[in-house]
Amino acid sequence: MTADPGASAERTRLAWRRTGLSAAAVALLAARPAFSPAAGPGTYLVAAGALAGWAALVALAYRRARGLGLQPPRPGQRAITAYAGITVVLAILATVLVTL
Repeated sequence: MTADPGASAERTRLAWRRTGLSAAAVALLAARPAFSPAAGPGTYLVAAGALAGWAALVALAYRRARGLGLQPPRPGQRAITAYAGITVVLAILATVLVTL
């Protein structure tokens, strides 16, 4: 049985897409308190930060997926590190939003 060299890149590309979709759900949940009648400017700023973080995650995932489509697939060490950092910042923003 011969290995398909493109299969692992395709699986990784699909994993990046799933992660982007789950980040969209998290960003929408983080922005939800901004729609409360009692929301203040701090809530709006944190929700806007969460949505900006989501936009950055989607841009990184799109860029990484394009890199995986090349032959041979391009390594993505910086994209992976940036994605992890933005994810941590989103978690902190969500924690701040819940405590406001």
